[in-house]
Amino acid sequence: MIRPYVSQDAERIIHIWRKASEFAHPFLSDDFHDMAAIAIRDIYLPKAETYVTEINSVAVGFISLLDNYIGGLFLDPQYHGRGLGRALVDHAVKQKGPLTVEVFKENARSRRFYTAYGFVPTEEYFHEQAQHISIKMTMKP
Repeated sequence: MIRPYVSQDAERIIHIWRKASEFAHPFLSDDFHDMAAIAIRDIYLPKAETYVTEINSVAVGFISLLDNYIGGLFLDPQYHGRGLGRALVDHAVKQKGPLTVEVFKENARSRRFYTAYGFVPTEEYFHEQAQHISIKMTMKP
C-alpha cells in the first residue's frame, strides 16, 4: 500500500533513511549521515511531497518529491527486490510526470535501478558536502 506521508511518520522515515543510506552509501561518513538526517527531518520532509509504502501497516520505504525531482527514494534493505521501489516511482510518475534524480557514482545498485526504469545520465558533478561524485539522471521522454 502507498499512502501520503503524515508527520507521525517522521521517526520511522528517518530510521528507514539511515538504514538504507548506510547500506547504499558505505563510502559516506557518519558525520555526513548525521548532518543529512537532521536536514531531512527539519527541512526536506516538511517541504517535500512524500509517499510511504507499507507492509502489514508498517512503513518500509518512501519517496520524497520536490516538484518532479526525486529528493529521496529509500527502502529498508530487507525489502529490496520486491518491486516496492518501482511501485513508488510509478506512483510518483503518475503524480508528476517524467522525473529527475541524483545518485552517487559509487552507488551502482541505484544507478542500475534508475537505468532499468528508463532514466539516463545528464550531468555529473562533485557533491561538496559528501565529497563524492554525483550523477543527475532524467527519465527519457
